[in-house]
Amino acid sequence: MKHYIIPIFIPHHGCPNQCVFCNQRLITGTSSDVDASQVKDIIAEHLTRVSEPRFVEIAFYGGSFTALPVVRQIELLTPAKEALDRGRVSAIRISTRPDAIDGETVERLISFGVCTVELGAQSMDNKVLANAGRGHTAADTAQAATLIKNYSLQCGIQLMPGLPGEDWSSLIWTAGEVVRLKPNFTRIYPTVVIAGTELADLFRDGKYKPLSLDSAVTRAAYLKLLFEAAGIPVIRTGLQATDDLTADTVLAGPYHPAFGEMVESFWYKMMIAQLLDCFSGQRVEKMTVLHHLLDTSKVRGLNNRNVAYWRNQYKIREISFRPGELERGEIVVEIDQIQYHVNKFMLLNN
Repeated sequence: MKHYIIPIFIPHHGCPNQCVFCNQRLITGTSSDVDASQVKDIIAEHLTRVSEPRFVEIAFYGGSFTALPVVRQIELLTPAKEALDRGRVSAIRISTRPDAIDGETVERLISFGVCTVELGAQSMDNKVLANAGRGHTAADTAQAATLIKNYSLQCGIQLMPGLPGEDWSSLIWTAGEVVRLKPNFTRIYPTVVIAGTELADLFRDGKYKPLSLDSAVTRAAYLKLLFEAAGIPVIRTGLQATDDLTADTVLAGPYHPAFGEMVESFWYKMMIAQLLDCFSGQRVEKMTVLHHLLDTSKVRGLNNRNVAYWRNQYKIREISFRPGELERGEIVVEIDQIQYHVNKFMLLNN
């Protein structure tokens, strides 16, 4: 059954800290507050759009839900719980800070029908967290994730590659710690410089250099591949495009509306490159790539960048593509009438 999200944004409300990267109004596209009646109206309005059977989930985004005053949490959750009890929706999820979770809080969430809690971990490196002004530690994330899972709730972890002070060593450490926590899913949002943030000031002063788009794709591809190999789904890669994310609001950094597709396209680029490296000293004149019909654009790369890379790097004269009876994400490379089955997880052994 397809998923349908009813998003309710509470930008920056509940946050006790001002993180260097954060401008929730621009990221979420809203600055207005919501009350119980508005939550009820938002739910009702979205339900009019659901004409076929769907798994409908109410999602409170932005801010730190469980850092709100308890009376405010109850006010917002009550209309959501009413919709759940009436069978109009299937689930409720919230997002919050790792240091705003304890047993009493989780029990309250459960009593209002919440079944998923997403933690804005951002990194598992305490130095990076301090540089970002997060106000919590990696240990807070580990404790919160363990608590959420002990109560049999779904736990999600959000990460932000490219924060100030992060390098590859830090990223690899973060990835390993997240795998150890075994969340039910993750989101990966590479750091971009948003107008009206401290990070924007640091960028203008030359004190922060954001990741290039290619570097961010590489880091996100590594994280996503490692998590999927560990059985941890990545449900989003890159900021979702909104009308508010324009050249005036995103001052610098690896924002691209097709970022998620670029990450998967990078896998194909490297999978085939790894195979071609095995032909060192032997010229490959012709190569045919068999793939699932719906993976055509990812295999070729944005604007055929993968094709250009293979052609230039390995001096291949002829590259062709052919849809085949393959699973999504699976490819077969044919060279000199020999077929090679290539798997993305092979990249982790390189």
